[in-house]
Amino acid sequence: MNPANTVSASRTNTLFLSPQDVAALIGRLGLPAALQGMAAYIRQDFLRWKSFDKAPRVASHSANGVIELMPIADASTYTFKYVNGHPKNTALGLSTVMAFGVLADVATGVPLLLSELTLTTALRTAATSAVAARALARPNSRVMALIGNGAQSEFQALAFHHLVDIEEIRLFDIDPQATAKLMRNLQANPDAAGLRLTACSSVREAVQGADIVTTITADKTNAAIITADMLEPGMHINGVGGDCPGKTEIHADVLRAAKVFVEFEPQTRMEGDLQHLPADFCVTELWQVLARKSSGRDNADQVTMFDSVGFAMEDFSALRYLYDHALQLGLGAPIALMAQLSDPKDLYQLIRPASAKLAHSNARAPITESV
Repeated sequence: MNPANTVSASRTNTLFLSPQDVAALIGRLGLPAALQGMAAYIRQDFLRWKSFDKAPRVASHSANGVIELMPIADASTYTFKYVNGHPKNTALGLSTVMAFGVLADVATGVPLLLSELTLTTALRTAATSAVAARALARPNSRVMALIGNGAQSEFQALAFHHLVDIEEIRLFDIDPQATAKLMRNLQANPDAAGLRLTACSSVREAVQGADIVTTITADKTNAAIITADMLEPGMHINGVGGDCPGKTEIHADVLRAAKVFVEFEPQTRMEGDLQHLPADFCVTELWQVLARKSSGRDNADQVTMFDSVGFAMEDFSALRYLYDHALQLGLGAPIALMAQLSDPKDLYQLIRPASAKLAHSNARAPITESV
């Protein structure tokens, strides 16, 4: 995609994708294909890591949650995501995570796309987890423990099933109804055919014998869901839920026992499970492994961990993916998000009184001579 090529045609119109539009896009493509495609976009952008203008997200914390802004740009495209995290929202009938995002043309500043990112965040997070696991977990990994069975759990399960060849998932959540919901959704989904699901009574039971452990819990607390005595040789930990200051899932001794990988180190040190540890604790950014500038897993018995907090580049990739495929499939609707001006130097024209508009129009009309 080259947004600059579309600006002359779209002028200041912006393509809007609602949650229903994104759901329709996924339905047209198929969820496995959408996860595969989004993972490919994410991997492609990781491989050109140095071309991005990067910064940690800007966060506004409150007693009940956090609201974040996640900007990033390369030479031609700028994106940002607005996203919240409020674990108590479900009691109010609201989602814990809600998000939207913008993709804009750098050359003009024109916003080309305004899209929902709540559903898309679940997709891109799962796709990123799979990209990391394919680089770091043992190639013959077939069993995963999934700790935290809330809104994003189905996407993680299906991404690991289709992109990492996981055949069995062992489930645990402190809320048994969440696990029951996850099992109902997957058992009724033909995309999960052949995926074995086992509900477990504890974290320890779920992780026993697992090749990969994914944690994706919502509580805004310094928790230690996975402890070092649960580790087994060759295990890969995919820590997704620890994603803001004061919110962790993995005990510090697990990180000390593992080779740890991150997305953007300055952000992960503030927000990830890495916040337990001193600033000189050694980590490797994932792009270096994907670009073969650093090694991933060193041997079959090594414990690896991806301390995933979610980074703006992944949303950049997701917005690129949505924009490209929405244009191809004819989805979404153009909206006049920006002012449409007959004279771009005259913003006042939008509120000029009707009588003044007539006078202004007459003053601008060409003068013709009678003969």
